[in-house]
Amino acid sequence: MKKNHKDGWIKVLFGIIFIFGIGATYLTFSNEPNSLIEEPSANRLELIGPERESIDQKNILDSLNNLKLAYDVAIFEKTALSQELELEKKNIENLMEIIKASKNPSIEQIKIYRKQLSDLKISLDAKVKEIKKLKSQNKNLLSEIESQNVVMYKQKAENDTLISKQKKLESTLKDASKLSLGNFKVIALHEKSSGKEQETTKAKNTEKLKISFSVNGSSIAKTGKRVYYIQVLDQKNTVLGENKLIEFGNDKALVYSFLVGVDYQGKMANVYGVLNNDVSKFKKGTYFVNFFDKQEIMGSSSITLE
Repeated sequence: MKKNHKDGWIKVLFGIIFIFGIGATYLTFSNEPNSLIEEPSANRLELIGPERESIDQKNILDSLNNLKLAYDVAIFEKTALSQELELEKKNIENLMEIIKASKNPSIEQIKIYRKQLSDLKISLDAKVKEIKKLKSQNKNLLSEIESQNVVMYKQKAENDTLISKQKKLESTLKDASKLSLGNFKVIALHEKSSGKEQETTKAKNTEKLKISFSVNGSSIAKTGKRVYYIQVLDQKNTVLGENKLIEFGNDKALVYSFLVGVDYQGKMANVYGVLNNDVSKFKKGTYFVNFFDKQEIMGSSSITLE
């Protein structure tokens, strides 16, 4: 009797558990489809209506901004197309302002904006290709100019060398054609009662100074008359003799004592001149004599009288 009562109780307990299990299962599966249906509905709402157009509007503005930066890079190249690029960049800025000002643009407006964006991209691509072509042409032109500059520099260097050689040759010919002087000598003379002149070293006996030199020959020097200037200085650096001033064309001048002329005929010639003591007697001391061809000094000599 007790055993039958115990088995009945166990059956009742299993029945209650079974009923609760079926209820929980039903509740679980009945709620799940609702959630699955609601989520796709929310996602679909995000992709349609005004919000979709707003996203497209933002994407077009971002693309236009990137395109504007690309135009800046192209303009920075500073080519012949820079002015055209500036105008197209202005068009981009104007289009961006229009898009920003439009609220909730329609699908048709979005299509128009995309078409304008595409046209601007195509135009930029064409300009970039042309810029590359221009840069290539400029590079070739610069290379050609550099080559020409090298040739011109070499030619100029050769011309400078020729001019330098020519000037050097002219200077050499000028120097060679110039007659040189030598054998500079000064002696004091005393005239005897017989009229014969005698060399002396005493100041009280000196009546004149005989100054001589030689004109050396030159194969390329022109023949004809030459004039040389003699300058005699006493102990006080006073110019004796005629004491005349002559000015030359290069702002130079010379005070000389007397002139010596020679008729040069291509051969060496010995020349002399005389300085007479017409004013006062020669005094003791050293006298200096300078020989000039115009303003250029050719040599010097001296004599000391006791």
